[in-house]
Order: sequence, then C-alpha cells, then structure tokens
Amino acid sequence: MVKVLDIANAFIMLSEPEVGDHVSNLKVQKLVYYAQGFHLAIKGTAFFNEPILAWEHGPVVESLYHHFKEYGATGLPYPSDFDAHRTFTAEQIELIKEIQSVYGQFSAWKLRNLTHSERPWMETPRNQEIDHELLRDYFQNLIIRD
Repeated sequence: MVKVLDIANAFIMLSEPEVGDHVSNLKVQKLVYYAQGFHLAIKGTAFFNEPILAWEHGPVVESLYHHFKEYGATGLPYPSDFDAHRTFTAEQIELIKEIQSVYGQFSAWKLRNLTHSERPWMETPRNQEIDHELLRDYFQNLIIRD
C-alpha cells in the first residue's frame, strides 16, 4: 500500500506545465480518485488507505486537500525528491500512466463535472466516505476486457 501523496506526486511529475498542463489541487484529487477506483477494480484491493470523501466539488482525499490547499487553483509544484521507480511497482506505474493518459488531458473542472455524473459520487451523501465496494463495482464496468 502506498501513500496518497506519492500517487499525487506521480501525477504532478507526469504533467507538462511548459505546455500549459498544470495540475491543481482539484485536478490531482480527481486523478487520485480514478487511481483508487481502477486499482480496486483491477486488483481488488485499495491503492492507498486514506478515505475518499464526496465533497461538493467531487471526490476528495481530505489529507491531500490540506497538504496542497495553499496553492489554491494554481499548478502544484514538482516534488523535489520523488522517485516513482523506488515508490511503485512497474504495474502501479503503468496504471498511473494510463490514468494520466486518459484523464490527465482534461481540465480540473471537466474532471469535477465528470465525477459528478458517476455513481460513486452521486450515491454517496455529501461529506461522507465513498465506499470501496461501490468504487470497485463502478470501475469494473469501465474496464474493457479482451
């Protein structure tokens, strides 16, 4: 099990701020949510331990929100001493890259709106934890099988 901050840092490292691809607190929250959902669907286990809450603007890991809140809606800084290859397995890195490829192309507000149309957020009362079983079941339906 890895730390949610490490997953967030991996998404920040994959961004390209030089071409306008900044990862804000809002955006990283949604990317981490997708990482958890797909990890649950594929592996049957959580990627990280922290709960995801159904906040007004979509799924949020509260500890991660507080870690980055000082940056507001601006791009988050690159982590200075982060090495994904020492933190994750090759399979976990592939999952993060795949989520970045599919969802990272969207703006924070597009991701916010997307999560608002998905069952896990819609079926969870505001400010309550989104259930892992609900996440797993929802994301299993999004996986394309051979």
